[in-house]
Amino acid sequence: MRFELTPRPTISPVARALAPVLAFVTAFLIAGVVVWLMGRSPIAAFQVYVLQPLSDPWALQELLVKATPLALIAIGLSYCFRANFWNIGAEGQYVIGALLGSWLALKTHGGFWVMPAMLVLGILGGALYGLIPAFLKTRFGVNEILTSLMLVYVAQLLLDYLVRGPWRDPKGFNFPQSVTFDPAATLPLVADGSRVHYGTIFALVAVIVTAIVLGRTLFGYRLKLTGDAPRAARFAGFSAKHTTLAVFAISGGLAGLAGISEVSGQIGQLQPSISPGYGFTAITVAFLGRLNPIGILVASLVVALTFIGGESAQILLKLPLDLTQAFQGILLLCVLSADALVSHRIRFITRGGGK
Repeated sequence: MRFELTPRPTISPVARALAPVLAFVTAFLIAGVVVWLMGRSPIAAFQVYVLQPLSDPWALQELLVKATPLALIAIGLSYCFRANFWNIGAEGQYVIGALLGSWLALKTHGGFWVMPAMLVLGILGGALYGLIPAFLKTRFGVNEILTSLMLVYVAQLLLDYLVRGPWRDPKGFNFPQSVTFDPAATLPLVADGSRVHYGTIFALVAVIVTAIVLGRTLFGYRLKLTGDAPRAARFAGFSAKHTTLAVFAISGGLAGLAGISEVSGQIGQLQPSISPGYGFTAITVAFLGRLNPIGILVASLVVALTFIGGESAQILLKLPLDLTQAFQGILLLCVLSADALVSHRIRFITRGGGK
């Protein structure tokens, strides 16, 4: 006997609305069983992962800080994924954006123009790096998954070389890091005493603009048509080459903006570990949010919560930090499975072909 998924003739709007809720509950139950098998209390883990961060004002600010790069990168990825192009290299575009913007911070001292110019360079660096796999795909037919992913390691090695070599702080006691950025090259905070910087505002603007572009413009329709029916898009006169270059440039540009925002707003200098894997985690965020800008915003907050909770659980419950990444993967699988079961039904087929 085998089974297959067949499309449902009609999809219940109630089931589609409840699917992510049930997926989240299922993911938490699976994670609770794993925690229990590791000899810890699932209830204590839930309190540390969820309840404590939501009840702590400092943790709430940290939640926004960690959700900012996730939202920016995931919003950019949604352009590619909607058009059925697979940009897996947002981590590298994040790093290159941080590097190019930081170059200006390290070469200048003061000036009101420095911070805006750093942001522009960050966007430009990420966009140009994103265009590399797009160009290889449109010109030579190279698979964008492989090229975008391999370019991540090139960017990370470049960052490592620069902070250990030419850009290393001569007074940094031989630590692999650059000098601390000048105040003029530091992204301002939204309020005195707050940890939230203006990168959060950029993320909110990106969500609003993307919601308008994807929902109410010809370009948004072009992406949807290209992703759903490539032949129809060609008949409509939409160039696949131009669409590929456009979505990779937008995706890379937003990843680069996330990189320079994080370095200039949260870290204040270059170091080898400027990202805990935001570029890869943002892929999960994009699909958790169903490639919808508002959904991505909510998903980025949820995933950021798991980052903060995972750090607390590592200290208080002695749980490995890798468990957080495993939970994020379980959460993604549960959401995708729930969506599949809402739009399809399971049909069992016997060896003779009967149902």
